[in-house]
Amino acid sequence: MTTSKEIDREDARLSGLGFDSAAPAADAIARLGELSARPDAPIRAIARALGRIADPQAAAMLAGMEPKAGGALRREIRRSLFKLRQRGIAPPPSQAQAALAARVPEPSGLSALLSPIDAEGARLVWIVKSRAQGGVIRLWGIVSEVYGLVGANVTALSRRELRSEREELERRVSARLVDADWRLADFVLCEAYRATPADRRALVGNFLALRAELISSPPPVEFAHPVYGELRAEAAEEPSIELLKEPEFIEWKLPAAQVGPWVEEFNRASESVIVLNPLQQRERAELIVQRALGALLSGDSAQKIRRRLEDIAYFMARSGRRRQAGWAAAAAAKIRDGADLTRVQFFQAFIRTQLATTVAAEQERAREEPRLIMTPAEAMRAREARMRQRRP
Repeated sequence: MTTSKEIDREDARLSGLGFDSAAPAADAIARLGELSARPDAPIRAIARALGRIADPQAAAMLAGMEPKAGGALRREIRRSLFKLRQRGIAPPPSQAQAALAARVPEPSGLSALLSPIDAEGARLVWIVKSRAQGGVIRLWGIVSEVYGLVGANVTALSRRELRSEREELERRVSARLVDADWRLADFVLCEAYRATPADRRALVGNFLALRAELISSPPPVEFAHPVYGELRAEAAEEPSIELLKEPEFIEWKLPAAQVGPWVEEFNRASESVIVLNPLQQRERAELIVQRALGALLSGDSAQKIRRRLEDIAYFMARSGRRRQAGWAAAAAAKIRDGADLTRVQFFQAFIRTQLATTVAAEQERAREEPRLIMTPAEAMRAREARMRQRRP
């Protein structure tokens, strides 16, 4: 049995070899892969470290290590795989497992419904399965771009009750739910569950157990979005800025944590004590926009925008708006294909609109709220105004 002192010693040695547990997941996994090839590598520490990285590639690496391992190392690998499965992350199936899954498809009778995505990135997902004894069983989940999976439950209903609940929900939100591929709905729920912060998991309940009441296959970690096949020709075109006039984009607000730093820059620029002419003001604003474009259209932020574009395109296509759906799919494809998004007119207009909307909202709040503290620029202007009033 491995003692706590041995674990500490092995982990310290792994750090001494240059492994940084705080590094981004892709970088950490790549470094662990490099270290595992060394003859003197602390393999058990590598297995433990992989179990702490919530990424499918970490699970895949552990699965590749397991067949060649034995004894304490194999137990360590299995512990790490178990920890990842508890977080909804499983290794990809082996070729034998994949072949078996192909021969034994998921039972029929599954369908799904999706609500539109609201301004805050939240939506409702239903997966419905027919019951042999009549009626249906429904997996119900609320998904949030910010908080992950907010809630989930499973309920047995008659078909009349299901229809009645759908009609009531559509009446309350003034929008219709659309029929969807259950595999997409399942991926949306599983992806949201993996993104749920650890301190909020208890509020969601045992989602994986609820899911197992309808679906027996492992939770998907990758999914080829059907919108690219359904809108293949449209996705190859340029996205139109006319898309920004659609309700889904008028209401879309990027998270405050993402746009906040750029809005603060705009506010500081407007409060500057340096007097700028209109041309200089526009140039300063343009510099801020360009930096915001580079930051908001890269990395994890870009991928979240891509996922929302894909799902908006899917919803639009099922709402009779194929032309607009094609534009949204084309924008998503630009991110998927690694295009320089800062040069795409649609994304330039999208980010400008996001910043302008947030700045305008903050300025409106500032006008409505009583000001107890003045900025330096405001204090200077107030002092000058008082001095002018005192002059004869």
